[in-house]
Amino acid sequence: MTGKASGCEVELSRNRFTNQEAFVSHANAALTPRARLRLARLVVETGWTYAAAAKLFMVAPRTAKKWADRYRAEGPAGMVDRSSRPHVSPTKTAPLVMRRIVDMRWRQRLGPVQIGGRLGVPASTVHAVLTRCRVNRLSYIDRVTGEPLRRYEHPHPGSLVHVDVTKFANIPDGGGHRFVGRQQSKRNAIATGHRTGERGGQSTHYRPRIGIAFVHTVIDDYSRIAYAEVQFDEKAATAIAVLQRAVMWFAARGVTVERVLSDNGSAYRSYAWRDACTELHITPKRTRPYRPQTNGKIERFHRTLADGWAYARLYESTEQRNTALPGWLHFYNHHRAHSALGGRPPVTRLTNLPGHHN
Repeated sequence: MTGKASGCEVELSRNRFTNQEAFVSHANAALTPRARLRLARLVVETGWTYAAAAKLFMVAPRTAKKWADRYRAEGPAGMVDRSSRPHVSPTKTAPLVMRRIVDMRWRQRLGPVQIGGRLGVPASTVHAVLTRCRVNRLSYIDRVTGEPLRRYEHPHPGSLVHVDVTKFANIPDGGGHRFVGRQQSKRNAIATGHRTGERGGQSTHYRPRIGIAFVHTVIDDYSRIAYAEVQFDEKAATAIAVLQRAVMWFAARGVTVERVLSDNGSAYRSYAWRDACTELHITPKRTRPYRPQTNGKIERFHRTLADGWAYARLYESTEQRNTALPGWLHFYNHHRAHSALGGRPPVTRLTNLPGHHN
């Protein structure tokens, strides 16, 4: 066929195009790669005119010519999408300027307006460079080192759990200073705790000793599901007992713990901790010294624990606060929306846990 197609052939081809080419390669594409190939073959192999083929596929004649020429030059491989990025960008920001922008962002934590003012570069250009280098938000940069944050997540529940201990002062009977004020809190503490004696033969002000609560926490890296216990110390024997119970708690939920990450506290550096991990078939790992960011997920959990449980409301005694911990942990694991999990609670990542979809 060298001219226009007959009415029946055009209608048949149009029906095939409508039924088979319902998808497009991107939002503004008139043709898919398969449709381009059909159009090009009609022109090159069958002898259709550009106008006839363009009318069939509802595109401009110059579009039909473009795909036909590309088919002649490259064959079917020429029908795929190509990047629209230009080969040459003469107005692109120079690499030296980009390095200075990023360096000022890292070292001085300045915004686009301040950086642009110092370098004589438009703020919009500075923002574009920061976005391209993924440091456009200060939350992406480590506050201590100024380096970009390197986030990670292990592939499945139990692949790695984080362990740590956080401390909260015990609450005197009647309430602590956050809710009843410092004067009343001091009177409550004196009535509740033991008091110091004399130092060097001289009478000193009485200072109540109400003690400290050591909260041992274990959190799964992948699911963020958490386990916690309140203990009286942070010794190795206590930490090992908490780990053993946590492993059993995770196992009851279908999670097998493979690795445990801790800081360099004395309990976690002990031989007893190493031997206990060996008995549990767990590989112990420790963070780099003076680098708490490595264990940042459990550090962030401690802040949530403090805001949501320890200081969330008035507790009239330490026992009352301790009693509230299991209920809050259930809320955290089963109901609290987690920003790192797309607004879903941690338990939704334990897909093998029966009943949690209810």
